[in-house]
Amino acid sequence: MKTPLHYLVAARQNEIAELEQLGSACALVSRMSQLIHALQKERGLSNIFLASEGAQGREALDQHQPWVQQAIAELSATLEAFSLGLSGAHGARLFSAIAYALQGIEALPLLRAHRDGQRLTPEESTQAYMRLVAGCLTVVFEAADSACDPDISRTLVAMFHFMQGKELTGQERAAGAAAFASGVCNAARQHHWLHLIESQDKCFQVFADFASPAVAACWQTQNQSCADMAVIERLRRIACTSPPGSTLDWALNSVWFEACSLRLDAMHQIEALLAQELESLCGQKLALARTSLSQQLQRLHLPDGMPDPAPGQLADGMQFFNGPAPGMPWPMDLGCGPQLGRSILSLVQEQAQRLQLMQTEIDKARTSLKERKTIEQAKGVLMSYRQMSESDAYKLIRQTAMNQNRRMLDVAEAVLATVDLLPAGAGTKA
Repeated sequence: MKTPLHYLVAARQNEIAELEQLGSACALVSRMSQLIHALQKERGLSNIFLASEGAQGREALDQHQPWVQQAIAELSATLEAFSLGLSGAHGARLFSAIAYALQGIEALPLLRAHRDGQRLTPEESTQAYMRLVAGCLTVVFEAADSACDPDISRTLVAMFHFMQGKELTGQERAAGAAAFASGVCNAARQHHWLHLIESQDKCFQVFADFASPAVAACWQTQNQSCADMAVIERLRRIACTSPPGSTLDWALNSVWFEACSLRLDAMHQIEALLAQELESLCGQKLALARTSLSQQLQRLHLPDGMPDPAPGQLADGMQFFNGPAPGMPWPMDLGCGPQLGRSILSLVQEQAQRLQLMQTEIDKARTSLKERKTIEQAKGVLMSYRQMSESDAYKLIRQTAMNQNRRMLDVAEAVLATVDLLPAGAGTKA
């Protein structure tokens, strides 16, 4: 009969395998971050090219495209090395998200062909790139949701929300550029613009809640010392507080776009810090788990004559699980005294407490992810069934929650629970 020691070692080895898989997922997130940033910049340059009817942006697009292709190549290399052995619901969702993102990436040449032929409006181009970026962000979300270590999970949650906030910043850049280019204040555009600002703030607040103190401090310092942010705030006030129908200075378009672009580049530096932190955490956790596996057996004070397996053999478990040398009994069959039994009991208790604490922390992180995902799904339902804009759908969920003294998450879950009862196209705009 296998002893408790067998299962302690098996538990630690399983933890090591999960950490190795998580390390691969974090590397994938890092590559996705680079690609998303490259696509966001291509989206902005594409808008300039299309809005100017090809007069501006062509050279910049030609110079930028190799960077995008390099990011795609690095992502492809990471995926080639990515293990397909993940199991369970988390693995299924992550692989589905990767497949969806790859479909969008494979369609990028066609999108570019339509753009280069000026067969798209700036708005259509923006929406197409937004869908592509959203697919990539879903991979980051699923990687965060599958994390098995609380510290890594918190960092992934922070990174996902920061990347989501950065994407909303890119969407605000496009919305502002369209507003200044039109030369006229529009109430609907102002409403959408304010919604983008509010959504960014929410994402960055969650990021600050989950990020390490060092990264959060870097973000705070960057915001406080960024001259471009002062320009953005000034132009926001001009565009969002002017009476509908009043004139906007179209020359401010280039000032706005440049300030937002510089801010996005600065935000990518925070993403790079988060990626470095993820890599460091994964390495530390793996080293700690492997060392702990060796120490578990060393703490048991095996009797004289029982050879200690080599550290490498303990890490992969092959020697230990194949059993001792012929004729040599297992440690627990040696009739050891109560000291050995107490040592094993102590290890079992320590490991159980540690795993329980880990699960509690992971649950906290996943709660934040669930709330965002559920609200996004509910917004999509309202947009589809009630023909609402994204900002109007969000406003309806928020107002309903306030009126009924409920959480937005509860309202969103109620919307999703009754989706089968909603006739297509029913209702009016809120």
